[in-house]
Amino acid sequence: MNFNLTDEQKSFQELAQNFAANELTPFAAKWDSTHFFPKDVVKKAGELGFCSLYVPIEAGGMGLSRLDASLVFEALSYGCTSTTAYLTIHNMATWMIASFSDAKLVSQWCPSLVTGEKLASYCLTEPNAGSDAANLRTSAIKKDNSYVLNGSKMFISGAGDTDVLVVMARTGCPGAKGISCFLVPANLEGISYGRREEKMGWNSQATRTITFENVKIPLSYLIGQEGDGFKIAMKGLDGGRINIASCSLGTAQAAIDQAQQYLLQREQFGKPIAEFQALQFKLADMVTELIASRQMVRLAAFKLDQKNSDARTFCAMAKRFATDAGFSVCNDALQLFGGYGYIREYPMERFVRDSRVHQILEGTNEIMRVIIARRLLMEGATEVIR
Repeated sequence: MNFNLTDEQKSFQELAQNFAANELTPFAAKWDSTHFFPKDVVKKAGELGFCSLYVPIEAGGMGLSRLDASLVFEALSYGCTSTTAYLTIHNMATWMIASFSDAKLVSQWCPSLVTGEKLASYCLTEPNAGSDAANLRTSAIKKDNSYVLNGSKMFISGAGDTDVLVVMARTGCPGAKGISCFLVPANLEGISYGRREEKMGWNSQATRTITFENVKIPLSYLIGQEGDGFKIAMKGLDGGRINIASCSLGTAQAAIDQAQQYLLQREQFGKPIAEFQALQFKLADMVTELIASRQMVRLAAFKLDQKNSDARTFCAMAKRFATDAGFSVCNDALQLFGGYGYIREYPMERFVRDSRVHQILEGTNEIMRVIIARRLLMEGATEVIR
């Protein structure tokens, strides 16, 4: 078992670190305070392949492994958690289109999506179907040569600023088997967008409700087959959980680095506060939590790449552990800064705000526990951890 990164992985990581240092870190605070979505920077990221990391090469993507993508997302989120989180969503939506659509749809849309020229949003969550996604009510009724889409989606990242919507809608019976997946151009007649939500964090990307009123979409814009939507959504979310956990890793690393420098520079009682053993212990615990989280995320990514039967369980475990630990690390780092951590002159409060939502998205951490517990009860703890 080799835990060392390959030279190629180190190159990807370094490229992302340089991009974060030059294009994200210097502007993240301003984007947060002004609620600005940096489309131009996202397009620059696309030019480097960051908008299509694990999209198949045949569709114009980089074709990287989920482990490789995790390394990149961790490095990017060190610079701006919120913008990187949007990039993970765009990657997931583009991957769905590239992996499950027919060749004509792929050739029509993927060339502009993989470069970031066009941007995508993922539309699953509804007012009455959050964690219970199989209960969604948005409908797509086949009529003549079109599907007619009606319903609403909420908490949609990038909504109003993106060009393509990947929408889950009901085409058949109740439950998971009646859900299908569609590519919907974001400017079609009958689509309306709600106000931009005032959020605690993730302020460099808009979050809005989307309403569909008799929106006509071509039959050819069905992704996969009718009834495949829930399967596509769950496959996407396995990787999405690794992605969001990776964002927690990068944010936690940035918080630790800032805290370490502060402990060395800040003096109280005639000496640097880094010399106080209680603070040394706290920093040691924070680093230990981060390293444990990082190894769990990379293990889950590896299992997903290998298509292991227990990959979904490990993705849930990694997401639960890393996002909880990441928020805890950021919160502890803020505490080490004392009062300074609470003011916006320093990035600590932004790290806390941006990392908190990771415990909720891609399935709440309570739902992650359900996924893990079900497998434990079916197969036993020994089988799960082997």
